[in-house]
Amino acid sequence: MVERPEDLNLPNAIITRIIKEALPEGVNISKEAWSAISRATSIFVVYTTSCANNLAMKRTLSASDVLSAMEEVEFQRFVTPLKEALKASQREQKGKKEASEQKKKDKDRKTDSEEQDKSRDEDNGEDEERLEEEEQNEEEEVDN
Repeated sequence: MVERPEDLNLPNAIITRIIKEALPEGVNISKEAWSAISRATSIFVVYTTSCANNLAMKRTLSASDVLSAMEEVEFQRFVTPLKEALKASQREQKGKKEASEQKKKDKDRKTDSEEQDKSRDEDNGEDEERLEEEEQNEEEEVDN
């Protein structure tokens, strides 16, 4: 599963952000405490993931498996906040998807509009050339 103990560690930037968000402003944390929290966080994630994987029974691991694992490892008090965070994340993803689709539609409309404008300009240019040719032909006929 894991070849080296340091493979269990989560990225430092993520751990630092979590610690800063959890502590009141102005509170400092020693390097040893930061290291202990980082290690505990990584072990917690690996343990919970392993338990959820056992619940998934050889199928894709889902959010419900993680929530069930939280209950199984006796962290029931985290289930409600996790469900709320999951719903918020799903709403955010849905909003991003809808915004992306709307942006694509707007881009397509803009492209279609530009093509129509270009087509009209070309048509107008051809009409102007015909008018100029007709005027030249009329002038030549008058001269003859």
